[in-house]
Amino acid sequence: KPGKRMKAALTPLCLLPALLWSHAAMATTADERRSTLDDQTAVAVTIYNQDLALVKDHRRLELPVGGLDLAFRDVSARIQPETALLRGLTEGARLQVIEQNFDFDLLTPGKLLEKYVGRPVGIIKVHPTTGEETEEEATVLAAAEGTVLRIGDRIETGQPGRIVFRELPPNLRDRPTLVMKLDNGLAGPQELELSYLTAGLSWKADYVGELAADDGHLDLTGWVTLKNTSGTPYRDAQLQLVAGDVNRVRDLPSPVMAKEGMRMMAAAAPMMEEEALFEYHLYSLAQPTTIADNQSKQVALLAAQNIPARKELIFMGHDYYYRAQQGEIGVKLKASVFLEIDNREEANLGLPLPKGVVRIYKQDSQGKAQFVGEDRIDHTPKNETLRLKLGEAFDVTADKTQTDFVKLSGTGPWQYQFETAYRLRLRNAKPEAVTVKVREPIPGDWKLLESSHPPQKVSANLAEWEIKIPAEGETVLTYRVRVRF
Repeated sequence: KPGKRMKAALTPLCLLPALLWSHAAMATTADERRSTLDDQTAVAVTIYNQDLALVKDHRRLELPVGGLDLAFRDVSARIQPETALLRGLTEGARLQVIEQNFDFDLLTPGKLLEKYVGRPVGIIKVHPTTGEETEEEATVLAAAEGTVLRIGDRIETGQPGRIVFRELPPNLRDRPTLVMKLDNGLAGPQELELSYLTAGLSWKADYVGELAADDGHLDLTGWVTLKNTSGTPYRDAQLQLVAGDVNRVRDLPSPVMAKEGMRMMAAAAPMMEEEALFEYHLYSLAQPTTIADNQSKQVALLAAQNIPARKELIFMGHDYYYRAQQGEIGVKLKASVFLEIDNREEANLGLPLPKGVVRIYKQDSQGKAQFVGEDRIDHTPKNETLRLKLGEAFDVTADKTQTDFVKLSGTGPWQYQFETAYRLRLRNAKPEAVTVKVREPIPGDWKLLESSHPPQKVSANLAEWEIKIPAEGETVLTYRVRVRF
């Protein structure tokens, strides 16, 4: 069929839905009462550690008496609809939710084509020389893996021109919407609260510590990093964070995926107030804060100065070489560097610390802070000890050799008995003396027969030596042990 000539340029596919929305939404949602963020009077967000948040959205709406459909727009795109609870806060409110639907099929050119499969559309083509535009009617046959159209008596694939849609399908929305069928018994303005659980909101703690020149004290700052990929902003939200491992029943992932890409923003904020909540800890931000969609925001958690710290250099052994002949075990083994901090009030700390990463810095000779290591901590209660592994020492090394191995007896479990001896040559290239710890996990039933330095039995399977190594010198540790297992 010959096409109709167009006297004016028509709207391309990418712009058409926005222009059609106003008219089409009125036509398809005439019985709905829509609520947007303009109706919001307050919002509270409680975020847990496991990509979970509780949202309490307060809105003020004018509602008629009787049955109506309330389209609660601008909810999280990753809402768990089965957790949604709407309640009236106005005195005398008689509000009953009969049915609810979560519409997460959002308006895009691809979705619009899918909804129009089997329906007519207009195809706008432009003459290559005159620029004249003509329109043909077509039927969308498929849109899943490319567009298939019937135009007159022929089938065309691809997109032969601009596509015109006459209306917006009723089940396609421009943003996530929870539609609730209500029975309302109170006419007039009402305060409503919609609470629900959602994914897409998470938080983590990060700590920055700066060591003093003598490694004996530490200044510690804590930050909370909030991340919002839920598909909606939370303006001037009352923010609370729960630290602890809350048990959850695992479901299939939400069909709506979060957008990629994040904006970063650091917010100067007061320290958070902390309180116990059940078997967890709750942190509350003193002032409301806005968490934009696709944003990462940092707020202050704590600041503590002059915390006593202890640095340890440790050589840690293994239990496997007490069971067989080994000979040379290791050359130039490096000492592991640990930092211990007491989380106590008398140590200028004494706070429940959420799990996160602790990064340690130290100033060089020019007064510039340099990164010296990091470690991850679990939730740490008050009066516990933080133990951070920062790396491996450069100047403190050891050579380890098994000098003797004798099988004394044994043909079965708890009859095997061995006697074995070791030599550790501990070296220090620093211009000052250092003290190191040598920790040896020894299996089975064991007895230390000889030792060049006094040991300590830390636990049933762990022996420890604390040894001083002179500046630019070495110390040799030798010991013999009998084991039975």
